[in-house]
Amino acid sequence: MSLTNKALFVIERNLSRDFTLEQIAKFCDVSRFHLAHAFGEATGLSVIEYRRARRLTEAAYALAAGASDILGVALDTGYASHEAFSRAFKAQFGKTPEEVRKSESIEGLKLVDAIRHLESKAMILKEPRIETVGELKFVGLGEHVPYHAMQNIAGQWLRFMQNFYGEIGNKLNEPPVGITTASNDEGIQYVCAAGVSTFGKRPDGLADITLAPATYAVFAHDGHVTEIRDTYEAIWNDWFPKSGRAPAEAPGFERHNATFDPRTGNGGCTIWLPIK
Repeated sequence: MSLTNKALFVIERNLSRDFTLEQIAKFCDVSRFHLAHAFGEATGLSVIEYRRARRLTEAAYALAAGASDILGVALDTGYASHEAFSRAFKAQFGKTPEEVRKSESIEGLKLVDAIRHLESKAMILKEPRIETVGELKFVGLGEHVPYHAMQNIAGQWLRFMQNFYGEIGNKLNEPPVGITTASNDEGIQYVCAAGVSTFGKRPDGLADITLAPATYAVFAHDGHVTEIRDTYEAIWNDWFPKSGRAPAEAPGFERHNATFDPRTGNGGCTIWLPIK
C-alpha cells in the first residue's frame, strides 16, 4: 500500500478525531515533512485540506438528509461549537448549515467524497545517484503554490525568464533551477532561480538563496515537464518508503537538462532531494 493510501485510511477511519498532520504521519511511520509532500503530490490537496473537506462533506450529507440538530452534526464531524462549524461550512460551500438543511439538497455544493484507493501509475523510476555537494547560491523569484494549483508554476517561470533572468549578475554557466525552499500543510514555497558565483546587485522582487552543503538523491525525469508530478509522486510514495532512506527537511530542487526546451516542455530535468 502506498504512503498516501495509508494516510487516506487513517483519515477516513478517524474523521471525527482532531488529529494533527504530525499525528497522522506518525501512524504512517514517516515524518510530517515526508507525508505532506507525498499526499500533496498524489492528491493535489494537503492532508488537512482533505480532512476538513471530508468532514464538511459528510456534514452536508447529514444536513440535507434532515438532521434535526446542527450542533450534533458539528460535534460528530469534529467541531467544538456551532459557530466554528458554521464558519467552516460557509467557507467551504458558500451556504450555511441552516440553508442546506432547509433546502434538503446538496445540489451545487463542492463536495469532496472519500478517495478510497489511489491506483498506482506504474511509474518506473531509474535508481537515483547519490551526490554530496557543497554550499550553493541562487537568486530567484519565490511564490507560495498550493498543492491544488501546481499548474501556476508554468506562469511563474514565464515571468522569471522574461522579466528577471537577464538582469541577474554573476550567473553561473548552467541551466536555471526550481527550488522548493519550504512547505506547509497548504502547499510549497517555490523559487525559479539562477545559480550565481557570488551575490551582487539583483532586480527588485528577487531574493538571494543559500543552500547548505547536503547529500542528495538525484532522480531523472525524462518525460514532459507537465508529467513531473508523477515522478514526484513515485519518489515520495514509493521510493522513499522502500529505499530505507529518509528525506532531510531541507530545500530540494529541479535542474533543467541542457536539452530542455522551454518552448515545448520537452528535454527532461533532474530532481535533487536532500537525504539524511
